[in-house]
Amino acid sequence: MTHRLPSLNPLALLLAATALMATPAAAADPDATAAFVTRVHQAIRSKVDSANQRELKVLKGNDGWLFFVPELRTLSVGPFWGKHAQGVSMASNKRYADPLEPIVDFHTQLKAAGIRLLVVPVPAKCSVYPEQLDKNFTAPSSDTNTKKPVPPPRLDIHQQAFHEMLKRRGVEVVDLLPGFLAQRNDPRGPLYCKTDTHWSGRGAALAAITILAQLDDPAWIKKLARLNSASLTTPVTITGDLARMLKPDQPTRETLPLTFMGKPNNRRRPIPTPISRNSPVLVTGDSHTLVFHDPTLYARGAGLPDHIAAGLGIPVDLIGVRGSGATATRISLLRRRDNLKGKKLVIWCFSIREYTESFSGWRKVPVIRRR
Repeated sequence: MTHRLPSLNPLALLLAATALMATPAAAADPDATAAFVTRVHQAIRSKVDSANQRELKVLKGNDGWLFFVPELRTLSVGPFWGKHAQGVSMASNKRYADPLEPIVDFHTQLKAAGIRLLVVPVPAKCSVYPEQLDKNFTAPSSDTNTKKPVPPPRLDIHQQAFHEMLKRRGVEVVDLLPGFLAQRNDPRGPLYCKTDTHWSGRGAALAAITILAQLDDPAWIKKLARLNSASLTTPVTITGDLARMLKPDQPTRETLPLTFMGKPNNRRRPIPTPISRNSPVLVTGDSHTLVFHDPTLYARGAGLPDHIAAGLGIPVDLIGVRGSGATATRISLLRRRDNLKGKKLVIWCFSIREYTESFSGWRKVPVIRRR
């Protein structure tokens, strides 16, 4: 029997996210929401401009929270595709500034080969915890007229618009933000590391739950032998990359809970499920696919691939590239020269900052070659 993260109660999380999305839609004042989002974007852009002038990559927030300036830039820079792409992209070659067609091309190649693609953009930390960057970014928690609870407004308005364009082109996009907003104040801990650019262990686990819910147990997986899996949640202390950037000599450390997944191990930390090149499922992307999975990124057995493998009950394949989930991951896939033989599903996970901050940009890569 597959063990599916009972400590996180997946059904309850998804129901909570759905309820939170549905309730405020009728109660929240759209004009007030739009004004709030505009004001926050303007303030973030001002912070980014000031940081760039001082050559800072990290901004201090409240209560020990740290924020990555390039990610804040992506969130607030405005439209980043089409005619806007070359003006906002940090790509060294502006021919590769626009992410739209390369993403659609990847989807088209996989679809022709009978492979399903799920694109999983990781929301900006600030879009989930804006008040931790600036207390003036605290949104009303209830409607002023009805007094009914409302969620924080979505700050990722341009990313939303881009994802809708992808969907109209047939690309499946997993929207993590509603679930993240629903669970952002969970007493078990935040969904992002305070001192690191990545999500926390809870964020990775919730992302896996959301991905699996959209996957909806396809027929092909029912024919496979399923693994038994166990989980163990334990605190782990890390030195985050933002803390190291801010104070290389005296970085702040933080402790957060990690849920380790894998083969049962007599109530001790489970034995991680090995990555399998032969798996029908490929997890690929930037370091969000590696954090808490690769032992050089804080821990082993508690990252996104581990939670996906436990949820599916099968090992997964993995191509993760630190610093770039845009073009580099697809080039790595091309270099395998196997045309993704045997693959049924590709989960492509990367930070939203890839849209504008990728130095190598967005290129079309022929990952499947015709013979």
